[in-house]
Amino acid sequence: MFPRLIIDNPNENLGIIVVIPCHNEIELMDSFESLLNANLPKCAVEVITIINNGMNDFEKIKDQNLKTLEKALDFGNRNNTTQLKFHTIYKGDLPKKTAGVGLARKIGMDEAVRRFEKIGKPKGVIVCFDADSHCVNNYFVEIEKHFITYPNTPACTIHYEHPVSGTDFSKEIYKAIIDYELHLRYYVHIQKLIGYDYAFQTIGSSMAVRCDAYQKQGGMNKRKAGEDFYFLHKFTHFATFSELKSTKVIPSPRISSRVPFGTGRAVGEIIAENKELQTYHPQSFFDLKIFLQLAVNLYDSDIDDSLIPEIVFDFLESISWKNKMNEIRQNSGSKEAFIGRFYHWFDAFLMMKFAHFSRDHKYPNIPVGNASKIVIDILEPSNSLSSNLEFLTFFREMDKR
Repeated sequence: MFPRLIIDNPNENLGIIVVIPCHNEIELMDSFESLLNANLPKCAVEVITIINNGMNDFEKIKDQNLKTLEKALDFGNRNNTTQLKFHTIYKGDLPKKTAGVGLARKIGMDEAVRRFEKIGKPKGVIVCFDADSHCVNNYFVEIEKHFITYPNTPACTIHYEHPVSGTDFSKEIYKAIIDYELHLRYYVHIQKLIGYDYAFQTIGSSMAVRCDAYQKQGGMNKRKAGEDFYFLHKFTHFATFSELKSTKVIPSPRISSRVPFGTGRAVGEIIAENKELQTYHPQSFFDLKIFLQLAVNLYDSDIDDSLIPEIVFDFLESISWKNKMNEIRQNSGSKEAFIGRFYHWFDAFLMMKFAHFSRDHKYPNIPVGNASKIVIDILEPSNSLSSNLEFLTFFREMDKR
């Protein structure tokens, strides 16, 4: 853990801290303005930005970071109040092995923990945001209200919507982000459709966690990409995990190569390939549903292997599942406990592994529009939707209910 980074004592009424990782970023001031213009909640708010680079980064990246640092410090000096403060910290020359978005988020979130502990606020809320994201005006108010309404929730996702039209980006980028966000939402909805209750959106700019829950689950990881997926799924198996649907984060759809995978890189690849994004075949999940329905009986006895669809059985065999089932049985005092342990095992990571296994061995990917249409036709048979934008709008509206 890094030493204390912010010298000023926090407001005793501090309740929300927003953490922003910033690397080679030119749009941070726009994100600051968005947060500044949001309505203030009853509690005080802080924004901690970690401007960072690795020791092997190009000099032009370091130069850009220093320019951003100067602007960020000036922004704070001009706009800080007792109710909303912007703290900006520069962390240059981070170790090559760990430098990246995960470490930057961790530095900021660990500092947020210190700030809350300083004033005895173990239930303070740490919010993840990005240096190229915007929010709507009720952002802070709804975050505060959500964690008051759900006092036992350890963490939550926050509804997001990428911009899909306008003049800020090219037509190619808008078309690509429609496909990519549709893929993200389709993947969650196909899991929910088969009865898998642990499927949630995991977007780095759109999640929040309580201070004490953050510490109990070991804090943020140092991954260079996918840190949000691995972090948030520490909490999704809790029955009290929640979704904040009454506000909205607006992430950027721009092309980026800063991380090995994620939105920015996906958009660039979609444009380069100049064809509709491919996604997991729905039949993979329909086959999996059969096994999940059978799995509830595994507490009492083994099930007939022939009842399990071939691709699911092959996947299970590849991970020595029967040994795991025996272990779970031995540590479960009831059928309810068994089911809980079963889904703790068959978690979001295993679900992703299965999707990849099925894709590679039986059901190749299909266009995201085709896959989404199959799901939507089941959810609403009388629909007349036909375009990827219409499919995306449908899923967005469902996700706000």
